[in-house]
Amino acid sequence: MRRSSSAEVDVAVIGAGPIGLSVAWRAALSGCSVVVLERDEPGSGTARHAAGMLGPVAEVTAGEEPLLALGLRSAELFGAFVDELQDASGMSVGYTRCGTLLVARDDDEASALERELALRVDLGLAVERLRPSAARRLEPALAPALRLALDVPGDHAVDPRALVSALAAALRAAGGELRCGAPVASVDVDSGRVRGVVLEDGGTVRAARVVICAGVWSGGLRGLAADQLVALRPVKGQILRLHDPAGPGLLTRVIRMGPSYITPRGDGRYVIGATSEERGFDQTVTAGAAFELLRDASELVPGVSELVIDEFTAGLRPATPDNLPAIGPAPGVDGLWWAVGHRRGGILLSPVTAELIVDELTGTSSSDAQAVGADVIAALDPGRFAGRPSGGRAAHAAPGGAPLGSAA
Repeated sequence: MRRSSSAEVDVAVIGAGPIGLSVAWRAALSGCSVVVLERDEPGSGTARHAAGMLGPVAEVTAGEEPLLALGLRSAELFGAFVDELQDASGMSVGYTRCGTLLVARDDDEASALERELALRVDLGLAVERLRPSAARRLEPALAPALRLALDVPGDHAVDPRALVSALAAALRAAGGELRCGAPVASVDVDSGRVRGVVLEDGGTVRAARVVICAGVWSGGLRGLAADQLVALRPVKGQILRLHDPAGPGLLTRVIRMGPSYITPRGDGRYVIGATSEERGFDQTVTAGAAFELLRDASELVPGVSELVIDEFTAGLRPATPDNLPAIGPAPGVDGLWWAVGHRRGGILLSPVTAELIVDELTGTSSSDAQAVGADVIAALDPGRFAGRPSGGRAAHAAPGGAPLGSAA
Protein backbone atom coordinates (compact mmCIF):
# COMPACT_ATOMS: atom_id res chain seq x y z
CA MET A 1 0.00 0.00 0.00
CA ARG A 2 1.33 3.43 -0.89
CA ARG A 3 1.79 5.69 2.07
CA SER A 4 0.52 9.22 1.96
CA SER A 5 2.99 12.07 1.57
CA SER A 6 4.41 13.55 4.72
CA ALA A 7 4.21 17.22 5.61
CA GLU A 8 6.93 19.29 3.99
CA VAL A 9 10.16 19.91 5.92
CA ASP A 10 12.92 22.38 5.27
CA VAL A 11 15.66 19.75 5.00
CA ALA A 12 15.66 16.00 4.38
CA VAL A 13 18.98 14.27 5.06
CA ILE A 14 19.59 10.84 3.51
CA GLY A 15 21.76 8.71 5.79
CA ALA A 16 22.23 8.62 9.57
CA GLY A 17 25.97 8.22 9.83
CA PRO A 18 28.17 10.80 11.55
CA ILE A 19 28.14 13.09 8.51
CA GLY A 20 24.39 12.99 8.00
CA LEU A 21 23.56 13.35 11.69
CA SER A 22 26.03 16.22 12.13
CA VAL A 23 24.50 18.05 9.18
CA ALA A 24 20.99 17.44 10.48
CA TRP A 25 21.80 18.48 14.04
CA ARG A 26 23.44 21.71 12.93
CA ALA A 27 20.58 22.43 10.52
CA ALA A 28 18.04 21.91 13.31
CA LEU A 29 19.99 24.24 15.58
CA SER A 30 19.87 26.88 12.83
CA GLY A 31 16.07 26.80 12.93
CA CYS A 32 15.33 24.41 10.04
CA SER A 33 12.76 21.65 10.29
CA VAL A 34 14.77 18.47 9.60
CA VAL A 35 14.14 14.79 8.98
CA VAL A 36 16.87 12.15 8.64
CA LEU A 37 16.02 9.04 6.63
CA GLU A 38 17.99 5.90 7.43
CA ARG A 39 17.44 2.47 5.90
CA ASP A 40 18.70 0.64 8.99
CA GLU A 41 19.85 2.05 12.34
CA PRO A 42 22.03 5.14 12.92
CA GLY A 43 25.68 4.44 12.21
CA SER A 44 25.04 0.90 10.97
CA GLY A 45 27.14 1.40 7.85
CA THR A 46 30.72 2.62 7.57
CA ALA A 47 30.80 4.29 10.99
CA ARG A 48 30.20 1.01 12.79
CA HIS A 49 33.54 -0.26 11.52
CA ALA A 50 35.55 2.94 12.01
CA ALA A 51 38.38 3.36 14.52
CA GLY A 52 37.66 7.03 15.21
CA MET A 53 41.15 8.47 14.84
CA LEU A 54 41.22 12.24 14.46
CA GLY A 55 44.61 12.39 12.80
CA PRO A 56 44.97 14.89 9.98
CA VAL A 57 48.72 15.20 10.63
CA ALA A 58 49.43 11.48 11.02
CA GLU A 59 47.43 10.62 7.89
CA VAL A 60 48.54 13.41 5.56
CA THR A 61 49.44 12.25 2.04
CA ALA A 62 51.35 14.19 -0.59
CA GLY A 63 49.02 15.56 -3.25
CA GLU A 64 46.00 15.76 -0.94
CA GLU A 65 46.53 19.29 0.36
CA PRO A 66 42.79 20.22 0.21
CA LEU A 67 42.02 17.22 2.41
CA LEU A 68 44.73 18.26 4.86
CA ALA A 69 43.34 21.80 5.11
CA LEU A 70 39.85 20.45 5.68
CA GLY A 71 41.09 17.96 8.28
CA LEU A 72 43.12 20.51 10.20
CA ARG A 73 40.14 22.86 10.41
CA SER A 74 37.83 20.07 11.55
CA ALA A 75 40.34 18.95 14.17
CA GLU A 76 40.36 22.51 15.52
CA LEU A 77 36.57 22.40 15.76
CA PHE A 78 36.33 18.97 17.33
CA GLY A 79 36.89 19.82 20.99
CA ALA A 80 34.15 22.46 21.09
CA PHE A 81 31.94 20.27 18.89
CA VAL A 82 32.25 17.41 21.39
CA ASP A 83 31.60 19.65 24.39
CA GLU A 84 28.42 21.00 22.82
CA LEU A 85 27.32 17.56 21.68
CA GLN A 86 27.84 15.95 25.08
CA ASP A 87 25.91 18.78 26.75
CA ALA A 88 23.05 18.48 24.25
CA SER A 89 22.82 14.69 24.41
CA GLY A 90 23.88 13.96 27.98
CA MET A 91 26.14 11.24 26.57
CA SER A 92 29.90 10.70 26.41
CA VAL A 93 31.49 10.19 22.98
CA GLY A 94 34.77 8.72 24.24
CA TYR A 95 36.85 11.69 23.13
CA THR A 96 40.52 11.35 24.11
CA ARG A 97 43.36 13.82 23.50
CA CYS A 98 45.80 10.96 23.14
CA GLY A 99 48.24 11.91 20.38
CA THR A 100 49.81 9.54 17.87
CA LEU A 101 53.16 7.79 17.51
CA LEU A 102 54.23 6.75 14.02
CA VAL A 103 56.73 3.92 14.45
CA ALA A 104 59.18 1.86 12.41
CA ARG A 105 60.36 -1.71 13.00
CA ASP A 106 63.37 -1.94 10.66
CA ASP A 107 65.70 0.14 8.52
CA ASP A 108 63.37 0.22 5.51
CA GLU A 109 60.47 1.43 7.63
CA ALA A 110 62.73 3.95 9.35
CA SER A 111 63.76 5.37 5.96
CA ALA A 112 60.11 5.66 4.98
CA LEU A 113 59.37 7.37 8.28
CA GLU A 114 62.14 9.90 7.65
CA ARG A 115 60.38 10.79 4.39
CA GLU A 116 57.11 11.12 6.29
CA LEU A 117 58.84 13.49 8.70
CA ALA A 118 60.23 15.61 5.86
CA LEU A 119 56.77 15.91 4.28
CA ARG A 120 55.24 17.15 7.53
CA VAL A 121 58.07 19.56 8.20
CA ASP A 122 57.67 20.99 4.68
CA LEU A 123 53.96 21.47 5.35
CA GLY A 124 54.66 23.22 8.66
CA LEU A 125 52.93 20.54 10.75
CA ALA A 126 53.65 19.82 14.42
CA VAL A 127 55.70 16.61 14.61
CA GLU A 128 58.80 15.52 16.53
CA ARG A 129 61.37 12.87 15.67
CA LEU A 130 61.99 10.50 18.61
CA ARG A 131 64.74 8.04 19.32
CA PRO A 132 63.48 4.55 20.26
CA SER A 133 64.34 5.08 23.93
CA ALA A 134 62.31 8.32 24.03
CA ALA A 135 59.34 6.63 22.34
CA ARG A 136 59.44 3.77 24.86
CA ARG A 137 59.45 6.24 27.73
CA LEU A 138 56.18 7.59 26.37
CA GLU A 139 54.79 4.12 25.66
CA PRO A 140 56.61 1.44 27.70
CA ALA A 141 54.67 -1.37 25.95
CA LEU A 142 56.54 -0.74 22.68
CA ALA A 143 58.94 -3.50 21.64
CA PRO A 144 62.72 -3.04 22.14
CA ALA A 145 63.22 -3.67 18.41
CA LEU A 146 61.68 -0.28 17.59
CA ARG A 147 63.95 1.71 15.22
CA LEU A 148 62.36 5.16 15.02
CA ALA A 149 59.22 7.07 15.98
CA LEU A 150 57.47 10.34 15.18
CA ASP A 151 55.37 12.04 17.85
CA VAL A 152 52.20 13.83 16.70
CA PRO A 153 50.76 15.28 19.91
CA GLY A 154 47.81 17.08 18.29
CA ASP A 155 46.05 13.97 16.97
CA HIS A 156 43.08 12.77 19.03
CA ALA A 157 40.48 9.98 18.92
CA VAL A 158 36.79 9.40 19.50
CA ASP A 159 34.49 6.35 19.76
CA PRO A 160 32.46 6.44 16.51
CA ARG A 161 29.60 4.34 17.86
CA ALA A 162 29.23 6.58 20.89
CA LEU A 163 29.50 9.63 18.63
CA VAL A 164 26.61 8.44 16.46
CA SER A 165 24.41 7.69 19.48
CA ALA A 166 25.07 11.15 20.91
CA LEU A 167 24.37 12.84 17.57
CA ALA A 168 21.04 11.02 17.26
CA ALA A 169 20.05 12.13 20.76
CA ALA A 170 21.17 15.72 20.13
CA LEU A 171 19.22 15.85 16.86
CA ARG A 172 16.02 14.82 18.61
CA ALA A 173 16.67 17.27 21.45
CA ALA A 174 16.99 20.05 18.85
CA GLY A 175 13.58 19.14 17.37
CA GLY A 176 14.80 17.07 14.42
CA GLU A 177 13.21 13.80 13.35
CA LEU A 178 15.10 10.54 12.79
CA ARG A 179 13.31 7.82 10.84
CA CYS A 180 14.96 4.41 10.92
CA GLY A 181 13.94 1.60 8.59
CA ALA A 182 13.13 4.20 5.92
CA PRO A 183 15.19 3.38 2.81
CA VAL A 184 15.14 6.04 0.12
CA ALA A 185 14.59 4.82 -3.44
CA SER A 186 14.94 8.07 -5.38
CA VAL A 187 15.29 11.82 -5.28
CA ASP A 188 12.20 13.65 -6.52
CA VAL A 189 13.29 16.27 -9.03
CA ASP A 190 10.91 18.42 -11.08
CA SER A 191 12.11 20.93 -13.69
CA GLY A 192 15.60 21.02 -12.22
CA ARG A 193 14.40 21.59 -8.65
CA VAL A 194 14.36 19.05 -5.83
CA ARG A 195 10.93 18.37 -4.33
CA GLY A 196 11.85 15.74 -1.77
CA VAL A 197 12.47 12.00 -1.84
CA VAL A 198 10.54 8.82 -2.61
CA LEU A 199 10.87 5.95 -0.14
CA GLU A 200 11.18 2.29 -1.04
CA ASP A 201 7.61 1.66 0.16
CA GLY A 202 6.27 4.31 -2.22
CA GLY A 203 5.78 7.02 0.37
CA THR A 204 7.18 10.49 -0.17
CA VAL A 205 8.88 13.06 1.99
CA ARG A 206 8.42 16.57 0.70
CA ALA A 207 11.43 18.75 1.37
CA ALA A 208 12.63 22.12 0.13
CA ARG A 209 16.23 20.93 0.36
CA VAL A 210 17.79 17.45 0.33
CA VAL A 211 21.29 16.48 1.48
CA ILE A 212 22.75 13.14 0.39
CA CYS A 213 24.99 11.70 3.13
CA ALA A 214 24.59 7.99 2.45
CA GLY A 215 28.23 7.11 2.00
CA VAL A 216 29.19 4.53 -0.58
CA TRP A 217 25.56 3.62 -1.13
CA SER A 218 24.65 7.11 -2.34
CA GLY A 219 25.25 6.33 -6.00
CA GLY A 220 22.35 3.89 -6.08
CA LEU A 221 19.77 6.66 -5.74
CA ARG A 222 17.43 6.97 -8.68
CA GLY A 223 15.95 10.17 -10.03
CA LEU A 224 19.24 11.80 -10.99
CA ALA A 225 21.00 11.94 -14.33
CA ALA A 226 24.38 10.25 -14.63
CA ASP A 227 26.21 13.58 -14.68
CA GLN A 228 24.47 14.66 -11.48
CA LEU A 229 25.80 11.69 -9.50
CA VAL A 230 29.10 11.58 -7.64
CA ALA A 231 31.47 8.82 -8.69
CA LEU A 232 32.00 6.60 -5.63
CA ARG A 233 33.68 3.29 -4.99
CA PRO A 234 33.85 1.15 -1.83
CA VAL A 235 37.23 0.58 -0.18
CA LYS A 236 37.01 -2.40 2.14
CA GLY A 237 38.61 -2.22 5.57
CA GLN A 238 38.86 -5.18 7.95
CA ILE A 239 39.17 -4.20 11.61
CA LEU A 240 39.56 -5.90 15.00
CA ARG A 241 38.10 -4.82 18.34
CA LEU A 242 39.70 -6.18 21.49
CA HIS A 243 39.83 -5.57 25.23
CA ASP A 244 42.36 -6.05 28.00
CA PRO A 245 40.98 -8.07 30.94
CA ALA A 246 43.44 -6.20 33.15
CA GLY A 247 41.86 -2.87 32.20
CA PRO A 248 43.46 0.25 30.66
CA GLY A 249 47.18 0.96 30.64
CA LEU A 250 48.78 -1.01 27.81
CA LEU A 251 48.80 2.08 25.56
CA THR A 252 47.73 5.69 25.92
CA ARG A 253 48.47 6.89 22.37
CA VAL A 254 47.45 5.75 18.93
CA ILE A 255 50.27 3.69 17.44
CA ARG A 256 50.59 3.75 13.65
CA MET A 257 52.85 1.29 11.85
CA GLY A 258 52.67 1.93 8.12
CA PRO A 259 49.04 1.53 7.03
CA SER A 260 48.05 -0.26 10.27
CA TYR A 261 47.27 1.17 13.70
CA ILE A 262 46.31 0.42 17.29
CA THR A 263 43.79 2.84 18.78
CA PRO A 264 43.20 2.83 22.55
CA ARG A 265 39.76 3.78 23.80
CA GLY A 266 41.15 4.76 27.21
CA ASP A 267 39.12 2.16 29.10
CA GLY A 268 40.93 -1.06 28.25
CA ARG A 269 39.41 -1.43 24.78
CA TYR A 270 41.52 -1.29 21.63
CA VAL A 271 40.93 -1.19 17.88
CA ILE A 272 43.43 -2.71 15.44
CA GLY A 273 43.06 -1.97 11.77
CA ALA A 274 42.66 -1.67 8.99
CA THR A 275 43.13 -3.25 5.61
CA SER A 276 42.54 -1.26 2.42
CA GLU A 277 41.07 -3.46 -0.29
CA GLU A 278 39.43 -2.68 -3.64
CA ARG A 279 36.91 -5.54 -3.59
CA GLY A 280 33.62 -3.87 -4.39
CA PHE A 281 30.84 -4.35 -1.86
CA ASP A 282 32.38 -7.46 -0.30
CA GLN A 283 32.25 -7.29 3.52
CA THR A 284 33.56 -10.74 4.38
CA VAL A 285 36.39 -11.06 6.89
CA THR A 286 39.40 -13.24 6.16
CA ALA A 287 41.90 -15.22 8.20
CA GLY A 288 44.78 -13.69 6.27
CA ALA A 289 43.76 -10.15 7.16
CA ALA A 290 43.35 -11.05 10.84
CA PHE A 291 46.77 -12.67 10.86
CA GLU A 292 48.49 -9.69 9.25
CA LEU A 293 46.84 -7.13 11.52
CA LEU A 294 47.70 -9.06 14.68
CA ARG A 295 51.23 -9.88 13.49
CA ASP A 296 52.06 -6.24 12.72
CA ALA A 297 50.54 -5.01 15.97
CA SER A 298 52.17 -7.61 18.21
CA GLU A 299 55.62 -7.08 16.67
CA LEU A 300 55.52 -3.48 17.89
CA VAL A 301 53.38 -3.96 21.01
CA PRO A 302 53.91 -7.53 22.26
CA GLY A 303 51.21 -7.12 24.90
CA VAL A 304 48.59 -7.15 22.13
CA SER A 305 48.83 -10.95 22.14
CA GLU A 306 47.19 -10.99 25.60
CA LEU A 307 44.13 -9.01 24.50
CA VAL A 308 40.75 -10.66 24.04
CA ILE A 309 39.14 -10.38 20.60
CA ASP A 310 35.60 -9.03 20.76
CA GLU A 311 34.80 -8.40 17.09
CA PHE A 312 36.30 -8.82 13.65
CA THR A 313 34.35 -6.95 10.98
CA ALA A 314 34.71 -5.28 7.60
CA GLY A 315 33.37 -1.91 6.54
CA LEU A 316 33.24 -0.01 3.26
CA ARG A 317 34.83 3.42 3.05
CA PRO A 318 33.33 5.71 0.38
CA ALA A 319 36.00 7.03 -2.00
CA THR A 320 35.85 9.28 -5.05
CA PRO A 321 38.19 8.99 -8.05
CA ASP A 322 40.48 11.73 -6.70
CA ASN A 323 40.11 10.60 -3.05
CA LEU A 324 38.70 13.99 -2.01
CA PRO A 325 35.20 14.33 -0.54
CA ALA A 326 32.33 15.78 -2.55
CA ILE A 327 30.80 18.53 -0.41
CA GLY A 328 28.47 21.07 -1.94
CA PRO A 329 25.52 21.61 -4.30
CA ALA A 330 24.63 18.98 -6.88
CA PRO A 331 25.21 20.09 -10.47
CA GLY A 332 22.00 20.90 -12.31
CA VAL A 333 19.59 20.40 -9.40
CA ASP A 334 18.52 23.33 -7.24
CA GLY A 335 18.07 22.44 -3.58
CA LEU A 336 20.19 19.26 -3.63
CA TRP A 337 23.55 18.85 -1.86
CA TRP A 338 26.15 16.11 -1.63
CA ALA A 339 28.25 15.30 1.44
CA VAL A 340 29.92 12.02 0.52
CA GLY A 341 33.26 10.43 -0.35
CA HIS A 342 35.07 11.09 2.93
CA ARG A 343 36.95 7.80 2.66
CA ARG A 344 38.88 7.25 5.93
CA GLY A 345 38.02 10.71 7.29
CA GLY A 346 34.27 10.58 7.86
CA ILE A 347 34.54 10.85 11.63
CA LEU A 348 37.17 13.61 11.65
CA LEU A 349 35.44 15.66 8.96
CA SER A 350 31.93 15.55 10.44
CA PRO A 351 32.05 18.98 12.18
CA VAL A 352 33.50 20.94 9.26
CA THR A 353 31.31 19.18 6.68
CA ALA A 354 28.23 20.04 8.71
CA GLU A 355 29.25 23.69 8.93
CA LEU A 356 29.93 23.95 5.19
CA ILE A 357 26.63 22.32 4.22
CA VAL A 358 24.53 24.24 6.73
CA ASP A 359 26.09 27.50 5.53
CA GLU A 360 24.80 26.60 2.07
CA LEU A 361 21.39 25.55 3.35
CA THR A 362 20.88 28.75 5.32
CA GLY A 363 22.62 31.15 2.96
CA THR A 364 25.16 32.25 5.56
CA SER A 365 28.95 32.35 5.62
CA SER A 366 30.48 31.12 8.85
CA SER A 367 34.04 31.60 10.02
CA ASP A 368 34.60 27.89 9.36
CA ALA A 369 33.96 28.27 5.64
CA GLN A 370 36.24 31.29 5.55
CA ALA A 371 38.95 29.39 7.44
CA VAL A 372 38.81 26.44 5.04
CA GLY A 373 39.31 28.75 2.08
CA ALA A 374 37.62 29.22 -1.27
CA ASP A 375 40.24 27.17 -3.12
CA VAL A 376 39.65 24.12 -0.90
CA ILE A 377 35.87 24.45 -1.16
CA ALA A 378 36.22 24.61 -4.94
CA ALA A 379 38.33 21.42 -4.91
CA LEU A 380 35.49 19.61 -3.12
CA ASP A 381 32.79 20.70 -5.59
CA PRO A 382 30.63 17.68 -6.57
CA GLY A 383 30.34 19.17 -10.06
CA ARG A 384 33.94 18.16 -10.80
CA PHE A 385 32.66 14.66 -11.66
CA ALA A 386 30.06 15.81 -14.19
CA GLY A 387 30.55 14.06 -17.52
CA ARG A 388 32.92 11.39 -16.21
CA PRO A 389 32.00 7.88 -17.41
CA SER A 390 32.82 6.55 -13.93
CA GLY A 391 30.05 8.76 -12.55
CA GLY A 392 27.32 6.73 -14.22
CA ARG A 393 24.88 4.63 -12.26
CA ALA A 394 26.48 1.35 -13.30
CA ALA A 395 29.63 2.32 -11.44
CA HIS A 396 27.68 2.45 -8.19
CA ALA A 397 25.72 -0.78 -8.42
CA ALA A 398 25.40 -2.66 -5.17
CA PRO A 399 24.76 -6.39 -4.77
CA GLY A 400 21.21 -7.61 -5.19
CA GLY A 401 19.88 -4.41 -6.72
CA ALA A 402 18.51 -3.34 -3.34
CA PRO A 403 17.36 0.24 -2.83
CA LEU A 404 20.29 2.24 -1.63
CA GLY A 405 21.12 5.72 -0.54
CA SER A 406 19.76 5.78 2.99
CA ALA A 407 22.47 4.33 5.15
CA ALA A 408 25.75 5.94 6.09
